[in-house]
Amino acid sequence: MGRTETAVVTNQNLQSFFFGRVHEAIEALDFRAQDDTVHYLINLLALFGRSDHYSDAQANDSGKPLALMLADVHASTNIVEQNKILKRLGDIALFVSGFFSDSLNRKIIDIDYYVAMGGSAYGSLCVGTRGTRRESTLSPVFSELSEKFVACVDLLNEVSAGTNIHNDSDILRTYELWLRTGSKRAEKILHALGINPERIEPERIEPGKSSDLLFVQ
Repeated sequence: MGRTETAVVTNQNLQSFFFGRVHEAIEALDFRAQDDTVHYLINLLALFGRSDHYSDAQANDSGKPLALMLADVHASTNIVEQNKILKRLGDIALFVSGFFSDSLNRKIIDIDYYVAMGGSAYGSLCVGTRGTRRESTLSPVFSELSEKFVACVDLLNEVSAGTNIHNDSDILRTYELWLRTGSKRAEKILHALGINPERIEPERIEPGKSSDLLFVQ
């Protein structure tokens, strides 16, 4: 079997795998979206699930921050190039937010930055693709990805990590995710643990402190 055949088989296996995982997550979270949007998310996961694609993407982007990618959009006068960069920006922001939210919480640039940048990119892409024949059919998908960006992050989080809470720091990260983004998945996890996040005073929560403060009666 040649390299091309192997790549196709691998991609098909990933598509099948993520199809099942995404639909399990949809049921668990009662996620509601049009079929085309769900299909887009499955394709996104299958694409980034290939280590060769992810490595190539990192090399091509040269580790460029999302803000500089957005600057490239404004610097370009070519609508096709603008759309390509915006799509790339939105996809990266969504994938990273969905699969690496814990690591983002330990960096200066946090998950709310990725949520804002990704949602904005898809929103701009929705407008930008309306006048292009090839991608005009994706305009409703980009619109929904923009409007439901946090819900899509929740979905990818569910696919990636389930709802496992192992220690106090995990609980605090889940609370912080809810506080920053309004994540319905994070809120659901907290409620399942007997936590009502809406009744917690944020200034009372400090890193390294006991999570007993989170359990509000």
